[in-house]
Amino acid sequence: MPGKVSPDDLLAHVFERTGTDDETVLQGPANGEDAAAIAPFGGDETLVVSSDPISLAAEGVGSLAVPIACNDVAASGADPRWLTVVIMLPDEETDLEAITGDLDAAARDVGATIVGGHSEYVDQLERPLLSLTAMGTADSFVPTGGAEPGDSVVITKAAGLEGTAILAADFGDDLGVDDAVRERAAAFVDEISVVPDARAVREYATAMHDPTEGGVAAGLLEIARASGVRLDVDREAIPIREETAQLCEAAGVDPLRIFGSGALLATVPSDDVADCLAALEAAGLEGSEIGTVGEGDPALVLDGESITDPIEDDLYPLWADADGED
Repeated sequence: MPGKVSPDDLLAHVFERTGTDDETVLQGPANGEDAAAIAPFGGDETLVVSSDPISLAAEGVGSLAVPIACNDVAASGADPRWLTVVIMLPDEETDLEAITGDLDAAARDVGATIVGGHSEYVDQLERPLLSLTAMGTADSFVPTGGAEPGDSVVITKAAGLEGTAILAADFGDDLGVDDAVRERAAAFVDEISVVPDARAVREYATAMHDPTEGGVAAGLLEIARASGVRLDVDREAIPIREETAQLCEAAGVDPLRIFGSGALLATVPSDDVADCLAALEAAGLEGSEIGTVGEGDPALVLDGESITDPIEDDLYPLWADADGED
C-alpha cells in the first residue's frame, strides 16, 4: 500500500541520520513536523523550509502542487516567499505548458516566486510527479508539537477539500454523482491554500498543522503524537460540505480520511478561541471549534474511539483499482 513511511521507521532510520549538527537549526526532522526552522543569520526572523511531492492527482497537478508545498510553511507561522520545483514527466506528450502555467498562476496567488528546480522524462512514471520546496520567513515559528492540555482544537474551512476535488476530477465519471455536484467539488481545488487561514490564526495558535494524506483524522493524530497529548474531538463538530459527503458516500470513503489540504488544524488556548474565530471571520474564512486537548498517552479520541496507529488515506485503494483496470 502506498503512503507515508511509518513513524516507527522514520524514528529508526531517518530522524537520527541528519548529517552534521548545526546550532542554527531550531526545528529539524521530527514526528508530525512538516517544516524545518532555521536561524542562519541571527536576528528575529526564522527561515522555514518544507518539501512536498504530488504524484497521484491526474488533473491540475500544477495548481495543487504550489499550495500543498506552501501550506506547511504557512502552518509553521511563515509567509511563503520562494519555491523550487522538480518536474518528472512520463513522456513528451505530457502537457508541460499546462503544468508550468498552473505553477506560475498558483505561485502568484500565494505571493511566492519560483527560483529554480529541475525537469526530466522518466519512462517508468504513469503520471507527472512534482516535488516542490517552499521557503519563507517567520517572526515566530509555530510547531505541530506545541499543543498543550487545556487548549481547544480549531479547524478552518472543512474536511476533505483536496480529496473531494480529486474524487471529482479522477473518479467522477464512475461515481454516479450529479454533474453540478462534481463541478462544484472540482472547484474546491481553488481553496487548497491555507496561507490566509494561517495568517489569521498564527497569533493565537500553540500548534498548527496542514492535514494532507490521511485527511483531518491523520492530521489530528499527528498533532497529538508530536505534542505528546490526547485530542478529544467530536466528529459531528467537524464541518463536511454536502459535495464532500455525496462523493465520499458514492466512493465508499470516509471524509475525515481523504486528503485534507484546504483545512488548517490549530490548537488555541481556550481563552483565545473566540478571538481566533473572529479573526478568521474577519478574513472571510470559516472556523469551527471541534475538540479539546488533554493529558494522557498521545492519541486522537474521535467520538470516544481512541486512535493511535497511523491512518492510511482512503483514496489509495481507489487509485490502485484504477491502475489495475488500465
